Amino acid sequence: MIVGVQPLAGFDKLLHYKVPETLVAAVRPGSLVRVPIMNRSHLAMVLEINAVPDVPVAKLKLVSAALHEFPALTPDLIHLARWMHNYYAARMESVFEAMIPGAVRDGTRLKQEKYLTVPKTVNPDELAAIRKKAPQQARLIEFLQQQFRPVKKSLVLSRLDVTAAVAAALVKRGLVHEETRFIERVAYADNWTGGEVVTGLPPTLNEEQSTVVDSVGASLAKQKFQVHLLKGVTGSGKTEVYLRLIEKVLASGGSAIYLVPEVALTPQTVARLRGRFEAAGHRTVVWHSHLSEGERLDGWNALAKGEARVVVGARSAVFAPVQNLQLIVVDEEHEPAYKQDETPRYHGRDVAVYRAKLASAVCLLGSATPSLESFENVRSGKYLLNTMTKRVDDKKMPDIHIVDMRIEIMRQRGLVTLSRKLVDKMQGRFERKEQMILFINRRGYSSSMQCRKCGHVETCPHCSVSMTYHRADETLKCHLCGHQRGAPSVCPSCAAPDIRWRGLGTQRVEEAVRRVLPRARLERMDTDTMSKKHRFREILGDFRAGKIDILIGTQMIGKGLDFPNVTLVGLVDADLSMHVPDFRANERTFQLLVQVAGRAGRGDRSGEVVVQTFSPQADAIQFAKQSDFDGFAAAELEMRKKFNYPPYRHLIHHIFRGPNPEKIMFFAEHWAKQVEKALGDAVEIRGPTPSPIEKAKDEYRFQIWYFCARATKVVPELVRLQAEVKWPDDVTQVLDVDPMSLM
Repeated sequence: MIVGVQPLAGFDKLLHYKVPETLVAAVRPGSLVRVPIMNRSHLAMVLEINAVPDVPVAKLKLVSAALHEFPALTPDLIHLARWMHNYYAARMESVFEAMIPGAVRDGTRLKQEKYLTVPKTVNPDELAAIRKKAPQQARLIEFLQQQFRPVKKSLVLSRLDVTAAVAAALVKRGLVHEETRFIERVAYADNWTGGEVVTGLPPTLNEEQSTVVDSVGASLAKQKFQVHLLKGVTGSGKTEVYLRLIEKVLASGGSAIYLVPEVALTPQTVARLRGRFEAAGHRTVVWHSHLSEGERLDGWNALAKGEARVVVGARSAVFAPVQNLQLIVVDEEHEPAYKQDETPRYHGRDVAVYRAKLASAVCLLGSATPSLESFENVRSGKYLLNTMTKRVDDKKMPDIHIVDMRIEIMRQRGLVTLSRKLVDKMQGRFERKEQMILFINRRGYSSSMQCRKCGHVETCPHCSVSMTYHRADETLKCHLCGHQRGAPSVCPSCAAPDIRWRGLGTQRVEEAVRRVLPRARLERMDTDTMSKKHRFREILGDFRAGKIDILIGTQMIGKGLDFPNVTLVGLVDADLSMHVPDFRANERTFQLLVQVAGRAGRGDRSGEVVVQTFSPQADAIQFAKQSDFDGFAAAELEMRKKFNYPPYRHLIHHIFRGPNPEKIMFFAEHWAKQVEKALGDAVEIRGPTPSPIEKAKDEYRFQIWYFCARATKVVPELVRLQAEVKWPDDVTQVLDVDPMSLM
């Protein structure tokens, strides 16, 4: 048998090899194998079976080994990899590395443990004879006879303080039986629920939920590709709809993938899925980048073998090797976190849609604030729309109060962190033993340090950004490259002692809250405090259990979390996401306000939201106050259409970076002329121009934007031109198709 393989060796080229008879049964499309290249062994992915080589068969080398007894990729994942390679201009090697966990690529074997047991009871006379000659053997037999099940060999030997030779002698005589078992490392094996009670009996669906389940269920029954967009207000019970649909899939013998945008949401979602499905015998595998390699390997193995049929996790879970895929759920589908910011720069939501298409499955996108791309696909007839307009049990939406911080500054005669209205509301809720969430879209104590006398701002020496002041350890940190140094006590430029923080950060908000509510129990959740693996789970568990009164955090606490006793949410700096050079700024601000506000009033008590802003009349804030998605979408899409921005055209971001800005600019300008000559009217070129962050990690950055009607026509031409143009070694270029950030 001759196979075509894609080596994972730094180049994109299909090579052909012969398969020895001993490996024929183990080699199929999607199998990981080792092959010789230039007298070295390399990992490769089998893409073609019974391939036709471009050289005489006699010259072909042999496949050295197959890493696993079953394929690492299902047929639909192989097709998906090819699509990602072409659409995102990504090397096949990088796509495979994104799809397959490192432990699987390395050929790491599953963890094994040896167990001991006594196959039959040893009679007293024989045991007495053994005790005379070998007392340690007798002790081991007596111990095992008292056990009801096989016991770990390592545990027995350490507990009895005997050597492996003692056990080996008994195994050889047949008096003790030794067996090898695979030990699975299960993520969240402790079934952590964060204090949430997960009951076995599902709640009764309301009319809107039932309508959605019936609608999507009808698409599942047809076993044809279809995308549904579920637009449901926060607290409307979207998660229960997802669970009911997964139940339908499992009942028909299919599998489901459930995507969430943030790792922080995974524990709560896992608790709900396991609470519902595992009692019925259906395993749920967790899949995201924060797991250990062992946990990822064992989860992958269970899915590839068909032992598990439900997987939940962040964007990379879209590549899980599930069998008979029937449903992909993309929760909070609007979130930018679904976009990968390194090669391959894929969007998890869009990849989920395409994988569902390849598998003839249903893709369900859910959000209270859908992305305008998905909403436009509904308007154009590509997606079906389902809506849920009410919270479960008819709970009312929270009351939203807008605080004009311009007036607040005049009232309090200076820059303030917490408005009087927010402080009053917090004090009232605290006295009633209710919980609160304060959200700010920035970590650290403040955004920067600036001298009041000369205006000097402390910036990173490696990046063109200001450094963030962290009061806890009196340091300045660059959140782009990680550089840090001690905060100065005087201005480095003019030596004035008037250097102070400027802007807000989570640490400063925490300090302000401690001043107004000294008895409150506070916890901060941001990237700085979440360095430990299980810290997410610990804090959210304590918050649900009522051990924390106020949770202060960044974006990670604004999405999908459900805490019934939270009755007040404060958005301390609502303007931050609105004033950036990005055409999606208004959309992001609207989504953020609605999503964060939705954390309030999800229990029996009504909720309130206080939004602090310097731009109270902005469309995003006014539409968010009314939770009016349709009104916002109509206004924003009209603006996008006027300027022909996405979703009406595709956008491709081309970044050039290197240590010499003049050289980068020269080659970027040369490149732009080549693209214009090759593509003509098929693409609108803007740039080259310096990036908003002109320098990062000691490299200067320039950018070009391509606007086009069809990315599938333009991207292959750009890749072809890249191969033809000779680039200097110190100029790096990156293509980002459908970027989510313009920074």
